[in-house]
Amino acid sequence: MELRQLQYFVKVATLQHVTQAAEELHVSQSAVSRQIHLLEQELGVSLFTQHGRNVQLTPVGKLFLKRIEAILADLDKAIAEVQDYLDPEYGEVRIGFPHSLGDILIPGLISHFRKKHPNVRFKFRQGFYNSLLRDVRKGELDLAFISPFPQDHEHVTGEVLLTEPLYAVLPENHPLAGESSIRLEQLKDDPFVLFHEGYSLRTLVMDACKQAGFVPRIAFEGEETDTIRGLVAAGMGVSLLPHLALQEISPLQPVKLEIEAPKVTRTIGLIRRVDEKLPLVAEVFRSFLLRFFEEHQAEAHHIEDLMRRIKSF
Repeated sequence: MELRQLQYFVKVATLQHVTQAAEELHVSQSAVSRQIHLLEQELGVSLFTQHGRNVQLTPVGKLFLKRIEAILADLDKAIAEVQDYLDPEYGEVRIGFPHSLGDILIPGLISHFRKKHPNVRFKFRQGFYNSLLRDVRKGELDLAFISPFPQDHEHVTGEVLLTEPLYAVLPENHPLAGESSIRLEQLKDDPFVLFHEGYSLRTLVMDACKQAGFVPRIAFEGEETDTIRGLVAAGMGVSLLPHLALQEISPLQPVKLEIEAPKVTRTIGLIRRVDEKLPLVAEVFRSFLLRFFEEHQAEAHHIEDLMRRIKSF
């Protein structure tokens, strides 16, 4: 049994498609098929069944995948630990983050860190709340920014870095656009522009509206903060967005209003696996993040100062 066979098997199992797996692995489809066949011969079982152009794991294939993913994660960790032992300044940090932090916060922090640690490499992964938790738990990520911060989780631990408010965002011609602040219930008759299911910001908005006594009427859904912000500015509806999602400057901008009641905030935290020592290079980056946010008190009313500093990097 070869490492290459196991890597090919995991890729095919993940994509459920041999051709797509071959493309991502940069090898021929026949090479992938042959290695899977040899693996099945050695094990004496069928790992996949054919469904049209796709493949699906057999029950024993699912069991095998679970074990092999753990083995490969441990192997990656062993290699990383050896590299860190030799010189943590040349190691790699595997870090995940939600889409809403990808515009300014993550690039700014990485840029600032690399001024003192120019040889550190980063492997990034964007994902939903549950996928980030899963990838940290499985050891595929060393660290992950996550929102909201999970309390009392069995497999991950970490720290809250930042608490920021959510604002009501309205088109410029909205009847309430001239107000300095509003109550959320004042938007109960408006169409809402929200993130798709699976995004934590959607859950925050839905919960806030429920607290305000109504269920929002969803007119449009999107996957990027730029899309949500742009659709609101174009008059397609209203929404709630955090401060960090309202930093980009473009010709079309919505009006931002404070919400008097209910107060809506989100926590942004940094998570890692419970009871497991981070690679040295990841610990260096984690310590940098904790110092940075501690200097700025990591409170909602310091958001403006925080963003000014990040933009100055």
